[in-house]
Amino acid sequence: MYEQSRPTDESAVREQDAIEINDFVYAATGARLRRLTLPDGSHWFPAVDVCRQLGYAHTGSALRNVADEANFGSAESVLRRHSLSVPAGREWRRDMNLVSLEGLIRLVNGCTKRESQPFKAWVATAIATIQREGSYNLEPAQVQPAPSGGTAYVMPQEVAEAIVRLEERNIRLDEVFAARDAERNELLRKSERSRSAMAAALNRMADSLGRLAERVQPGAREVVPSTTPQELLARWQAKNLVITGDVHAVAAYLAPALVQGRAQYRLEEIARRTGLTQGRVQDCVRMLLRRGCMRQVGGTSDGAQVYVLP
Repeated sequence: MYEQSRPTDESAVREQDAIEINDFVYAATGARLRRLTLPDGSHWFPAVDVCRQLGYAHTGSALRNVADEANFGSAESVLRRHSLSVPAGREWRRDMNLVSLEGLIRLVNGCTKRESQPFKAWVATAIATIQREGSYNLEPAQVQPAPSGGTAYVMPQEVAEAIVRLEERNIRLDEVFAARDAERNELLRKSERSRSAMAAALNRMADSLGRLAERVQPGAREVVPSTTPQELLARWQAKNLVITGDVHAVAAYLAPALVQGRAQYRLEEIARRTGLTQGRVQDCVRMLLRRGCMRQVGGTSDGAQVYVLP
């Protein structure tokens, strides 16, 4: 809450408010509003804050229809009367509409919120008392002296009860929010435990599948090949595959690994082992693939190609 500083000159300092202004505004609106207190002791509040708390849909319409023009104005025009500048921070702006305490009370009287009824009842009581008795006096407080050394007064019963009810409502809301936060945190913890348990289960499943794959994967040690490399080469020749010397060299190099499950070699490695150029090796491999002697099933991160029997 921002409060404009008052001058230090004692002659310009206004007497202490009979009712503490923050409690008064809180009883009227149900909120702690931003406030500017000017050197003459008048209090001004952002109209948008007041209207939002009182349920007015449009600030401009509320000011024109409910408040008097003398009781609201832009921050620049209000502060200019005392040669003050617009304070920094808290989103204070030169064109922000401010409403005086009287204007705030008028807006409260036009408000339909149930929470404003105790304050309205007190205002009505004060007016009726003034009409009947000619004045309305607050009872001096018996305990707490006023901070300025003047007289402190007892908060009107209706206002005090409204403040108590608002505070109780805020406490209940705080408790509800705290309970919801606790529930949310518990749900997050349960979700995290569930994710951890699921991840652990997936890891165990992956390990089991990995061990199973090792047992049934072609090329595993315990799997005995049903075809020898020589039988594989003979089978390819039986398919009328024209095997030149280059193709035979590449096929003979791949056959032992293929009958074990898969051949995994880089082209340059085959070229080095067979004495052929890498381009020629690639042509031979392509022919073996086109004739259906083997098929490619992928590659490895180091650039090796993986081949298996069809």
